[in-house]
Amino acid sequence: MLAGTAVAAPLVVRSTGPSAKAYPVGKALAADAKIVLKAGDTLMLMDGKGTRTINGPGNFSASGSSVAAASAGSTLAALAAGGGERKARIGAVRSASGIDKNAGKNPNMWFVDVTRSANVCVANPAAVTVWRPDSTAAATVTVAGPGGASGTIDLAAGKADGQWPASVPISDGGQYQLSWAGAKAPTALKLLVVKPGSGAPEDLAQSLITAGCNAQLDMMIQAMAPANPAG
Repeated sequence: MLAGTAVAAPLVVRSTGPSAKAYPVGKALAADAKIVLKAGDTLMLMDGKGTRTINGPGNFSASGSSVAAASAGSTLAALAAGGGERKARIGAVRSASGIDKNAGKNPNMWFVDVTRSANVCVANPAAVTVWRPDSTAAATVTVAGPGGASGTIDLAAGKADGQWPASVPISDGGQYQLSWAGAKAPTALKLLVVKPGSGAPEDLAQSLITAGCNAQLDMMIQAMAPANPAG
């Protein structure tokens, strides 16, 4: 899904200000489109090169030059694999005290955070990994799904991720509840299956926007942001 990095027409992935209705999130722009922004407008566009942020007022080209993220395709692929590129680009940011500021953050855009109720997109419903931000203690996560299906995920102390139980099939749009000892409330998940597209990042972003998988969209935008964004 992340193999291609061909530059296509840009997609609006962030939009605030007076012109937000004219340029809503999820709107695909023609490559030769002219963008007219008012004072207070901020627009973020994504294409195969990365992301580009423009601020109003002013007239802009949708295909205007931008500061591209370094190897946007490989960055996304590494993020999806939880690899070292994520640490280089958006992870392992240490403070003056030497503490990793990203400790406890989801390392993989396809991992299902068991602590966060949300819409979550999955690429392969037959192989889903769950993740927890705090792996200090052992935990048994109980999963309840449609039709009374249930299963458990055993996570040993020090282990942050595990596999979704085979006894609870994942269906597109299915509602699931996750619970474990000590949880304040069950986690409510709506799982949505996204289909492989052209391989272009903006196509994947569009799928995430349509499904309302906002946390994954945020991770993708962060991964594709230029290292030194223009003002």
